Amino acid sequence: PSSFFGLSPALPIFFVLLFSISPSLLFSSSSSPFSRDSLSYKIGQMVMVGFSPYSSFKDTVYYDIEHRNLGGVILMAYNLQNPAQITALTADLQLSATTPLFIATDQEGGVVARLDENNGFTETPTAYHLGTTLDSENSTRAAAATMAQWLVQSGINTNLAPVADVNVNPVSPAIGRLNRSFSADPYKVFDHAFWFASEFHDRNITTALKHFPGHGSALGDSHDGFTDVTATWSDAELTPYREFILEEYTGMIMTGHLYNAQLDSVYPASLSESTVTGLLRDSLGFEGVVITDGMGMGAITNNYGFEEAVVLAINAGTDILLYTTDEHDGVSLTGEIIRIVLKNIDSGVIAEERIHESYDRIMTLKAGIGTSVALTDAGLPDTDRLHAFPNPFNGATMIRFHIDHEITEIAHLRIYTTLGQLIAERSLAVNGRGDYEILWNAAAP
Repeated sequence: PSSFFGLSPALPIFFVLLFSISPSLLFSSSSSPFSRDSLSYKIGQMVMVGFSPYSSFKDTVYYDIEHRNLGGVILMAYNLQNPAQITALTADLQLSATTPLFIATDQEGGVVARLDENNGFTETPTAYHLGTTLDSENSTRAAAATMAQWLVQSGINTNLAPVADVNVNPVSPAIGRLNRSFSADPYKVFDHAFWFASEFHDRNITTALKHFPGHGSALGDSHDGFTDVTATWSDAELTPYREFILEEYTGMIMTGHLYNAQLDSVYPASLSESTVTGLLRDSLGFEGVVITDGMGMGAITNNYGFEEAVVLAINAGTDILLYTTDEHDGVSLTGEIIRIVLKNIDSGVIAEERIHESYDRIMTLKAGIGTSVALTDAGLPDTDRLHAFPNPFNGATMIRFHIDHEITEIAHLRIYTTLGQLIAERSLAVNGRGDYEILWNAAAP
């Protein structure tokens, strides 16, 4: 394959409002509670967390987005109720952010598909069905294109997929048994994973190949505990990654919590400098973002302390640490990571340059993907959320917002249905600090 890169006006019942100041840029310096160049700001971008909608730590996520520059949020099945709720949630998360967020989920298809028939979408085929049963480029692209469009409409810009594991062991508990691998042929894995990923990239959604350097031969499951692939793994499992890198792949690669003495006699891949930096970066030539598998899995938590794992992962060359919660021992997990990293920089255990390297990679990737809210170098509008009254409404509604900065620019107000359809866009002059309002008529948007 070639290189990766080189409503009608019917009245919505509820709608999502997105706001930006033009010209659109990636950052806002004046609204940030810390210096853009500070280490804390950069470390926050290296963390991706999840949250339970039933936990008080949902509020902590918003605090960490606004005050600790949290870089990403992962949405699990329990966060996703229906298309309207998902679109509103992702818009609300982005509107809270100074730096646009990675909003991620796992949308592989089959058993690992967060958008499915249970929350307003449909059942999707497994990777095995696409790569082995059908083995057709058209089928794989069609399935991926459908799911990619769902993510676009939902405001999700990061898919923690596709699985690039080779189906070496068809009964491997985390991969083969769940039909998550495309094929036992590493080149077919590459072909189908490439077709799959390209459909997302074509829609400005980044992907994450997983689980480097290969989980397909494992006899155990890293969710549960220590997983040793030393005796079952072979270099052929690197083939999909080699081929992606040759095709100038610029998405993420996710490391697995897999112990492989052939590569590192002490640490699992996700914590291994020789695997992440030595093999993936230096030998295979990958220059993009490396993200860990969930750091709360048994393979890590059963064998390493929280601080130890954070330090090892960063020193290994990892850019993003993934957790499915933002709580650690009753406090903010994001805050704890920032504290730990700063402490270890001060003591010389982590080199400050590691943070700058990861931050630069993350910002480069974020500049190339879709986000629901565009921010500006002239200053992020402090809106306390946009307000509309009445909502729901018949015919027309008054939209009000507040600007807390002395700026003179052109503002763009974009109105979406809760299914993510853009139905109106208005430009209006912003003349300094104050309250603004616009009457929007749905009959003549």
